[in-house]
Amino acid sequence: MRITILNGRDCGQKISLKILSFFLICGILGFFSFSRYGWRLQDLYPKYRYIMFCGEQNSLNTTTSAIASSLDQLTEVKLERMLYPKPETLNPPRKDVLTITPWLAPIVWNGTYNIDILNAQFHQRGVRIGLTVFAIKKYTVFVKTFIETAEKFFMLGHKVNYYVFTDRANDIPNITVAEGRQMVILNVPSYQRWQEVSMRRMEMIRDFSRQHFINEVDYLVCVDVDMQFSDEVGVEILSDVFGTLHPGFYGAGRQAFTYERRPQSQAYIPSDEGDFYYAGGYFGGTIEEVYKLTNFCHNAMMTDRENKLEAVWHDESYLNKYFVYHKPTKILSIEYLWDNGFGVPDILKRRRFVAVPKNHNAIRNKRSIRR
Repeated sequence: MRITILNGRDCGQKISLKILSFFLICGILGFFSFSRYGWRLQDLYPKYRYIMFCGEQNSLNTTTSAIASSLDQLTEVKLERMLYPKPETLNPPRKDVLTITPWLAPIVWNGTYNIDILNAQFHQRGVRIGLTVFAIKKYTVFVKTFIETAEKFFMLGHKVNYYVFTDRANDIPNITVAEGRQMVILNVPSYQRWQEVSMRRMEMIRDFSRQHFINEVDYLVCVDVDMQFSDEVGVEILSDVFGTLHPGFYGAGRQAFTYERRPQSQAYIPSDEGDFYYAGGYFGGTIEEVYKLTNFCHNAMMTDRENKLEAVWHDESYLNKYFVYHKPTKILSIEYLWDNGFGVPDILKRRRFVAVPKNHNAIRNKRSIRR
């Protein structure tokens, strides 16, 4: 810093020696106070915190070392030697279906990934997966089949927490699960109308994500309980935020999608917008992204309720609205959500998660896949 001292005669004034001494002493005291007590520039201007520091304990070298040590602790994900067929640039594994979206999110179909590579990567990261279901009222009858089939096919070899939301904890059977996996029963209130149960689950997933899930698992998979696993479902589905193609609309155009079409609703989607129709019974992602999604859906529902509106397909309508403007980073194909009542189209090589046959009226089903 350059300091220029002007001669009093040059300024047409005389500067008394006492005044000059006073300012000099103040300057010296201020400098030592600044250094000793750490009045730092970055406290006032955080954006410059890596540019200038005062004080021995906050030097640029010290901060740089702290950053370096933090980066040095990052986990390296390195594959061991593996033998597998070479990917063919000019011969994609699937030519009969769309495998990537316009925003470069993969659509997961059989043959488009190597599960051995993915498992090796996710095992090294030590990920924990939460699987949520709602067993409200008579839906407790589906829990046993759901958990038992999940133990055979869902995330084999990985750490899993089964989160069962229920108003009838005593009706949930005691099921033995594999090592590294556990069932967690979450007591929640019941509601008179099935539509209310369907919509309130967004609020419950949001609240438990904030209070518990964020400290317990890395990814959350949210599905319906009146289903069963019938083939392998693994880490290929995991991403920041994912949705699943609805089996009733995977080949339909926008005009056929059962979006909410009333402009007054928070779930409204114009007829010239929308990419896919997503199923409300299968979505997920990291805890942070699931929190954002469920928070949006719940708040939109509450706004509609204040205006005496209820979206045409309840939570599914708000989910579709969210995905129009918050594009999922991965999409699961109809392999991951199917109803055998639709038959078996040629493109469907595997049926991994299928609806359990039931009497919808007897169970008071909130939403049938078939419409």
